[in-house]
Amino acid sequence: MKTSGFHFVLPECLIAQSPLDRRDSSRLLVLDRKSGKLTHRSFCELPELLVPGDLLVLNDSRVFPARLWGKKTGGAGTEFEFLLLEQKGRDIWETMVRPGRRAMPGSRFSFGGGALECEVLEVLEGGNRLAKFSYDGQFFDILDQIGMTPLPPYITKKLVDPERYQTVYASELGSAAAPTAGLHFTPELLAELESSGIGTATLTLHVGPGTFRPVSAENIKDHHMHSEFYRIPQKAAEKINRAKKSGGRVIAVGTTSCRTLESAARGLGGIAPCERRTDIFIYPGFQFKAIDGLITNFHLPESTLIMLVCAFAGYENTMAAYKAAVEEGYRFFSFGDAMLIV
Repeated sequence: MKTSGFHFVLPECLIAQSPLDRRDSSRLLVLDRKSGKLTHRSFCELPELLVPGDLLVLNDSRVFPARLWGKKTGGAGTEFEFLLLEQKGRDIWETMVRPGRRAMPGSRFSFGGGALECEVLEVLEGGNRLAKFSYDGQFFDILDQIGMTPLPPYITKKLVDPERYQTVYASELGSAAAPTAGLHFTPELLAELESSGIGTATLTLHVGPGTFRPVSAENIKDHHMHSEFYRIPQKAAEKINRAKKSGGRVIAVGTTSCRTLESAARGLGGIAPCERRTDIFIYPGFQFKAIDGLITNFHLPESTLIMLVCAFAGYENTMAAYKAAVEEGYRFFSFGDAMLIV
């Protein structure tokens, strides 16, 4: 299966550069995956589109200010950009560095006027760096003061309120990118869903920047997925299994929740509490074991994310839905509109 088969023409004007004033005022394209029927709704109408006994599975990972700007100790005035990707040990992080060619092992860097310093330990396969940080105080407190929220590369407009790149239920610090399907929810909408008999369960998958990495392989089977940490707590597993047993639909909010559930469901009759890593790659032909529905934003052409949607909704249905979304002027990507696929 060729990567080019997942291409579509997207006018640049449809790439959302900022969030709407109200989270749940975004549009919602509803796709019936059995019939292919499309319906245009608003996200605030979600309670009307679900039924009592349905269970929404949310990713509660929180984005941290992972982007740092600093200077090389004893070097010229060139600024270096460090993007913290994942903690590998005590004060040791895998980082993406630009310009990387001048960040070799032994190089030292200073951030925030010396509030944070690091030494590059190793150049990893693929070009990322392993760096050890030193500081006085609490690491994440310092990041809050001098770090920046790492917005996706297709968002060029400055974000006025960094909390708009967080879900209202985000609590577990660790993502370098937001699980954006959840950005549409408000506390009021969640309360309305609960009062309508629609449950929620929370799990954690810390999103890495690899989620934006394009598929460069001509054949999608040759693409290697990035690995991400996830956790399914006991309470969430119980809710999911109970919903399945009672005939309710398990609806993943976002591709991250979907990948977590399908990773945990492989070889199991249900979902068990677990804490591990996943590099699962979901593309057409995948046999879903956990989810019955999916809420997701509109994704980049030729991305692993649109491939996942095609796997769940069907290739023809998905590409027709994207064509309709472009024609109807839906907003795309992180701050864009959403789809409900059932």
